Amino acid sequence: MFKITQEHYHLFTNFEIMASKSKVYFFFETPFSFSGRKQLKLAVEQVFQKEKIPISSLNYIFCTDMHLLEINRQYLKHDYYTDIITFDLSGKNEPVIGEVYISVDRVRENAKALGIPLSNELYRVVFHGALHLCGYNDKTKRQTTIMRERENHYITLLTKDLFHVKN
Repeated sequence: MFKITQEHYHLFTNFEIMASKSKVYFFFETPFSFSGRKQLKLAVEQVFQKEKIPISSLNYIFCTDMHLLEINRQYLKHDYYTDIITFDLSGKNEPVIGEVYISVDRVRENAKALGIPLSNELYRVVFHGALHLCGYNDKTKRQTTIMRERENHYITLLTKDLFHVKN
């Protein structure tokens, strides 16, 4: 199980945590900007509500390819780039506490390769991490299909404002 160490606390400031009533937080280790952060945070919270999974807190850390590669090597023993790594830090039968690391380099490259807006690829990986914490997996072809269906469902709800999230 991934444990939070002292080196991770540089991501958090009291201001960031106290300034929001949200259970979802965004932290940036590399320059990356996008609009609609508050709506996306609220949408992630609603994913957990709709999936009937209680959530305590969820931190999204936006970082570089190199940082995510280091995490992949150190904690998962994988030596390749990836767009996202999700850590469930929850105790058994406790509300979700999680950390989701997203490579902004991968998100940009994937969006370009797929010919889709950067925002759509960002939403996909953000919801992907949340869905992992809701119990979805993507190890088999069938699991991947279900995961993609759920990602697309939540992207549609967000982009068509069907979550009814307010600023």
